Amino acid sequence: MSDQETDMEDGSNLLYCRPSFALVVTITQKSFGFLRKIACPMRSLFVVLLIILASTPAFAQRSAQVGVDLVRVEPMQQKMAILGRFIARNSGNIATRIAERVDKTLVEVGSRVTAGTPLVRLASDRLRARRELRAAELRRAQAKVVGMRAALLKTKQAQERLTKLRGSTAFRADRQEDLARDVEEAASELAEAEAQADRAEAELQLAKTALADTVIRAPYPGVVISRHVTVGSFVRAGESVVTLLNDSDLEIEADVPADRLGGLTEGTLINAKLADGTTLTAAVRAIIPDENPRTRSRAVRMIPALVDGQSMLADKQTVTLMIPIASARDVVTVHKDAVLAKGAGRIVYLAENGKAILRPVVLGDAVGNRFEVRKGLKAGDPVVVRGNERLRPNAGITIVGPKSQ
Repeated sequence: MSDQETDMEDGSNLLYCRPSFALVVTITQKSFGFLRKIACPMRSLFVVLLIILASTPAFAQRSAQVGVDLVRVEPMQQKMAILGRFIARNSGNIATRIAERVDKTLVEVGSRVTAGTPLVRLASDRLRARRELRAAELRRAQAKVVGMRAALLKTKQAQERLTKLRGSTAFRADRQEDLARDVEEAASELAEAEAQADRAEAELQLAKTALADTVIRAPYPGVVISRHVTVGSFVRAGESVVTLLNDSDLEIEADVPADRLGGLTEGTLINAKLADGTTLTAAVRAIIPDENPRTRSRAVRMIPALVDGQSMLADKQTVTLMIPIASARDVVTVHKDAVLAKGAGRIVYLAENGKAILRPVVLGDAVGNRFEVRKGLKAGDPVVVRGNERLRPNAGITIVGPKSQ
């Protein structure tokens, strides 16, 4: 093969020219096809020009633009997911206080009511008549009181007149003693009449209360879950007429394993998530000191912090709770976007002196959108979080934007 011949190997073209020196340059197949058409000295000159151009700043590799975040220390607490449920604080059967026939039902299943809203009305004709009877008895008793009071006053006046006659022939000692006994008797009869008037007044009040109880009202706001009576049915005192549930006053209840209660105290804030992805927080109100021996768990009651748009919740609706199972501890963390997979391990790129320095790391548990760093980084290290996918070790970088804190 002559000095002006070319040789191609592994898809590249090696050009050999021997004027007074030799150059070996790798060029593309298309460029080689063009160079074959010119003389060897011209080809040598063209290759030299390519080398010079490649060494100029315009052809040099540009530094990659990256975003940086700082490694920092923050508290971490181990948590476990537990399925809880919403519990209505006010829910149950609304009962009648009297025995009577149902005159009218005023609500349907699903009706939303406020406190004091009439639910069921019972027949009131007999109770209304009883109230009038008690009122008449009270008036009679009060009239008797007036009569007894007048009789006592009359007896006292006679006693006083006789007392003024003391020392005269008209004064009689036996008569004075009789009048004294008459005053005592009149006072006793007056007291009895007053007691009867008080009793008549109390019975009238009971009749009024029974009449008012013919209208059964909602003791708290809520939704009617079920209705237990119909028009014409007879209910006895204490029987349920409707079931009412207050869905505006809910708590969260969860059965937590007894050995996982170490991270829970009254007031501890718990992160929770609904089935639709909505998040909320709840504060521990009480840990019920009653353990289920079959599951070795205890009920924990929490008060959810509801915001606008989270009021349409239901009794027994499930919610996922992240329960802390240990005390919080401070750990070094790195942003998740800084972590890259390399084989079976994990790496990050440090931003140091305008270069991307590869650093293997050992990670622990997740802390929100960050990872615990067990080995490889320290607090304050700047790590690349944007533009790190195409970086190479020791590549030039330019930080764009401020360092995240």
